[in-house]
Amino acid sequence: MSSRASSHVGSHAWDVLVVGGGIIGLTAAWRALEAGASVVVLDPSPGDGATHAAAGMLAPVMEAGFGEEAQARLGTASLALWPQFADALERAAGLPPGAVGLDTAGTLALAYDGDDLVELRRTLALHRELGLGSVEITPAEARRREPGVGPRVAGAAWVPGDHQVDPRAVHAALAVAAARATLVPRAAMSLTWADGAVVGALDDAGTAYPAGTVVLAAGHASAALFAGAPTRPVPGTTLRLDAAADQSPAVVVRGTVQGRPVYAVPRRVRPDGRRELVVGATSDEREDDHLTRAGDVFALLRDVRALLPELDDAVLLEAVTRSRPGSPDNAPLLGWAADGLYLATGHYRNGILLTPLTAAAVDEALGGAGRPADGPGGGPPGGPEVRAAVEAAARYADPRRFADAYSSTPGTTPRTERGGTA
Repeated sequence: MSSRASSHVGSHAWDVLVVGGGIIGLTAAWRALEAGASVVVLDPSPGDGATHAAAGMLAPVMEAGFGEEAQARLGTASLALWPQFADALERAAGLPPGAVGLDTAGTLALAYDGDDLVELRRTLALHRELGLGSVEITPAEARRREPGVGPRVAGAAWVPGDHQVDPRAVHAALAVAAARATLVPRAAMSLTWADGAVVGALDDAGTAYPAGTVVLAAGHASAALFAGAPTRPVPGTTLRLDAAADQSPAVVVRGTVQGRPVYAVPRRVRPDGRRELVVGATSDEREDDHLTRAGDVFALLRDVRALLPELDDAVLLEAVTRSRPGSPDNAPLLGWAADGLYLATGHYRNGILLTPLTAAAVDEALGGAGRPADGPGGGPPGGPEVRAAVEAAARYADPRRFADAYSSTPGTTPRTERGGTA
């Protein structure tokens, strides 16, 4: 992707302006390009937000919370698209199969003590109510699956439908797939309006980027640009460890330790017999400052060690703190919010999981839905799974559900026309 704006900037309208260059923003840019649009992306540091810290769990089952059926339905619809999304992205980026690290080996859930086991069983009951697949197993069965499980673990469950992918590898592939777009390393400071419609944006140097459609994918910063995107920063810290393969789990392990959630997400084994392990996750309601607190690092290491004691010998490589984009109901904002303005933000804990669903929704909005797998650019295939994802997005992620929050914002009449950006 070019890092320098072309002569179009400030003189001619782009078809699509994407504000934000994380996984969601670059996905929107890629899909807009495949729909035949000219695209410009504004982001001072693409991929350095929530994408940089994300562990990549594709977990609609274990992420299903009480009162959050919408999120569960969105997640399961998106998970069904991940294999074909990964395949299409790898082909578009010229990468070999498996390059983005999609792993469908399942997830092991652990409960450290008796109270944690009570909560795990409540969660499993919710899974049954929602028709999600999980089954309780004994600690001995958990150790047969993962010999490194600690001796004090009180209970466990197997979740075959929760998987993982490598977010940094996905972002790198998207940067290649979207290379025909122009990347401007500037932050958007405001949207520009004309006759009640969004017609572009201004960057922090005052340069105008006129566009037929603006896709707002700026994560938690979206609210500062548009009041109808009520996002907020929810900082979390992840650690990256380097561990011997025989002293680290082969599947995602997530659990609770005296009520505190923790997870360990293994990457593939390298030729040297070691692997990276991503450990998280803290979650706070505070300002987005990218600062990692000593107490968070201590708590994560303490709790993951309680479940997987052999990680004592792992090497701490990195501690990263970034903010997820929260929304009032923890579901994303995905759809037309005003004439010329499409929202793709507020994905909260599940931005990586919901990336293929976001791609399907953007395809629908920009006129690219149903592109065959072997069509130009190798776009994601159509079919019932894509239609189900588009319908789930329309039902559960329509940003107009927060219409009261921005009814006084100038020019926020919901857009009814669909498609036709090029």
